[in-house]
Order: sequence, then C-alpha cells, then structure tokens
Amino acid sequence: MKRRLTLHVPREAVHQPLTYRLAVDFDVAAKILRAQVSPNQIGTMVVELSGDIDELDAAELWLERQGLRLDRAPGQIRIDPDRCVDCGICSTVCPSGALAFGAPAWQLQFHAQRCLVCEQCIPSCPFEAIALGLDQPQEPAQTGWSPQP
Repeated sequence: MKRRLTLHVPREAVHQPLTYRLAVDFDVAAKILRAQVSPNQIGTMVVELSGDIDELDAAELWLERQGLRLDRAPGQIRIDPDRCVDCGICSTVCPSGALAFGAPAWQLQFHAQRCLVCEQCIPSCPFEAIALGLDQPQEPAQTGWSPQP
C-alpha cells in the first residue's frame, strides 16, 4: 500500500534520520518527492510511503510522536483547459512525467495516474491554469485533461 503525506518537520527534528528509521524500524519505504529542509529551520517534505497497512499506521504514529505534523489529504491536480495555452513549462518541472508536452500534437497531456501531487507545477504556470483540488479524486483518465467539476 502507498500513502502520500506532507511532513512538517519542527526544527528540533530536522537532524533526525527519519527515512532511515522508517525503513529500519517499520519496513516502510519513503520516497521523497519534494523537500525543503534546512538546519535549525522548520522543514517540509512531501513523501510517498510504501509498506504494509499496519506498518504504515505505526510509522505515521511514530512520526507524530517525533513532533511532526502530517497532512494526509493532498488532493488532486486540476488543469483548467480554458486558461492553459499549452506552453509546456509545467512539464519541465514535473518529476513523475504526469505532465507531458511534445510532438506530434504539441499539446499538454496530463496523465493523472502518474501524478504525485507534489504541486511543483502550480507555481510554474504563468497563466494560473493549474490548481490543487482538495476534494476526493475522481477516476483518473489514461491521458488528456483531469476531470473538471
């Protein structure tokens, strides 16, 4: 099972080997999707945790006991086709390849099933065509735009 979380790390916990402890103590793999952590500063990490459901629950409880705040509902990326001009800038910052741009169509393609919801695409869009929807995800499309409400 996989879970995507945003970890808010207090400055007291920044120096702890969190991902190592998750792997060794809980048999949970932590894939870091995005991180902004500096010494003696509050840090933020978007991680995808993989493991047995019981181990994931225990790992989350341990993280909270270490003083971390966990955000469990990252939502879903939505693209407004009326605002998007298919410039492809967002595809250059997408770490998973969920946003693709290129020949032959030269149109932006959003592969929702590959999206990590790391939110790196949101600030990259000069037309504010990308947003984070916080409602429950709908059935992801194979290719093309994400479902719009």
